[in-house]
Amino acid sequence: MTLRVGVVGVGAMGMGMARAMLAKGIAVAVRDLVDSREKEAMAAGATALGDCDVLVSVVVDAAQTREVAREHAHRAPVFMMCSTIAPSDTEAIAADLAARGIEMLDAPISGGPARAYAGTLSMMAAGSDSAFSSCERVVGATAAKCFRIGERPGDGSRMKVVNNMLAAANLAAGGEAMAMAAKLGLDLRQAADVITASSGGSWIFADRVPRALAGDYAPRAATRVLLKDVGLFVHEARRLGLTAPMAECAREIFHDAVARGFAEEDDAAILKSYVEAWRTG
Repeated sequence: MTLRVGVVGVGAMGMGMARAMLAKGIAVAVRDLVDSREKEAMAAGATALGDCDVLVSVVVDAAQTREVAREHAHRAPVFMMCSTIAPSDTEAIAADLAARGIEMLDAPISGGPARAYAGTLSMMAAGSDSAFSSCERVVGATAAKCFRIGERPGDGSRMKVVNNMLAAANLAAGGEAMAMAAKLGLDLRQAADVITASSGGSWIFADRVPRALAGDYAPRAATRVLLKDVGLFVHEARRLGLTAPMAECAREIFHDAVARGFAEEDDAAILKSYVEAWRTG
């Protein structure tokens, strides 16, 4: 029987996931507030959102996720949440859905749009065995690695918050290092090659810095989004009465980049934010 999957939010990540599922023979239906995105997905073979077997939410934040759950979760018996939001919000949404007889798979994703299109994302998922079973083909079509975190919705979100704090800290440090390389008169492309091949490299450095050096700031992951994500880590640390100086520092760096006007640009813009700060400071 053909699996019917609804995808709400076909931006950079959701579009990639929708296309990856279509390529695997899954019937995909979509909804997005941006009409052009819906048309693009439909041109690739998707249909307009209706009743389905699994509803996948790929939106930016908790407010949007709650709206998707409120307006569209009734369309499917299982709600698969792929956004990066606070664990407490995930738990609250899961409880509301459970009261309506809808299961939730808390399944944040990582890897960027290129891996979304390729169906090779990493996913950190938490939910019941039955929710997992219902989403098995969706996971198989969109993720190269799915880490089953546990059966409690909220734990996937906890793992994602931890991951994204490290992504933000790595990228902030990478921007600072490359800005210093420029100040020292080094060839930046060579510096990027050396760092990527050496102990200072990271996945996010290798992914973002070449784009920054090419002046390509088209938003695959907007700067404001990673600011939101590292802010979730800071919130969790404060809630637990902990100090988190690395996260606090990364958040300030991303906050400065947003204040400089780079909110909607790719988070690779952290490099030019540093360059601008050092030029004007």
